[in-house]
Amino acid sequence: MDTTATLFLPPSQSTIAPDVDALCYFILYVCLGFFIIVVAGMTISVIRYRRRGPDRLTSGAAHNVKLEILWALVPTVLAVIVFGWSLRLYLTMHVAPKDALEIKVTGQKWFWSFDYPNGMATVNELVVPAGKPVRLLMSSRDVIHSFYVPDFRIKMDVLPNRYTSAWFDAPYPGVHNLFCAEYCGTSHSSMIGVVRVLPEREYAEWLEKGSGGGQGVPLEEYGEQLYTSKACNTCHRVDGVAFTGPSFKGIYGRPVSLTGGGSVVADENYLRESILSPQAKIVAGYQPVMPTYQGLLDNRQIDALIAYIKSLGK
Repeated sequence: MDTTATLFLPPSQSTIAPDVDALCYFILYVCLGFFIIVVAGMTISVIRYRRRGPDRLTSGAAHNVKLEILWALVPTVLAVIVFGWSLRLYLTMHVAPKDALEIKVTGQKWFWSFDYPNGMATVNELVVPAGKPVRLLMSSRDVIHSFYVPDFRIKMDVLPNRYTSAWFDAPYPGVHNLFCAEYCGTSHSSMIGVVRVLPEREYAEWLEKGSGGGQGVPLEEYGEQLYTSKACNTCHRVDGVAFTGPSFKGIYGRPVSLTGGGSVVADENYLRESILSPQAKIVAGYQPVMPTYQGLLDNRQIDALIAYIKSLGK
């Protein structure tokens, strides 16, 4: 399998990618060929039949049967070829092997979360074993998103209130960009992640170690890591500037005005509640768009995020 990038396409990093590329290039070259024929014919006609003095009557020939059959038959044959080729490729891309590893994917404003069969969960980083089919069962918690990995040539809409699926087999270890290809709101451009493909042995070790838990790392430092890895930075800034959500800088220990009136002091209990039940108390001036992190963070991770937020108020 050729894994080098081309002028038009990124490297092929899944087993289905070469077949997708072949179809794309077939259509490209066919269209290019017709473009050259049409432009050449137009150019020749302009030169040969340009006006030269007094008007002259054109030939009395009304049509050419052979030419008409040719320009009807050739596109029809090409259309049938592209349809059959595309149908076979479509079925291959949408019917996952029976032994595929299934991972649950959830799209939400504005990050991706992944749930693994052993109960692990990651955010904006999909980790899979190399050389093994992986089936993604996908849904959205809010609006329509689109799961797109250019290197794998897979793209599938992720919808609220229903499931969609896609599968791939990445034979080589590496890291590949993941995007949302459907405009989904203010921070759509920040809804990016990676697919990390590991050798099977390293993948097994990664599963065994779990999410790492930040053992041996001070809570504030671990919280700073989680601020990025758990996609908090897509909505909350740390420089005092309001964004989709309030800035974390200086919020700890201060009164927070709530939608509908009233206020609450941003202490540890408030911060924990805002992480696990973000709709319970909405800060005045902001929309209730934050999803819950229930099940995505363990207690130590929650403690670390709170410690990091507290450190920003010092």
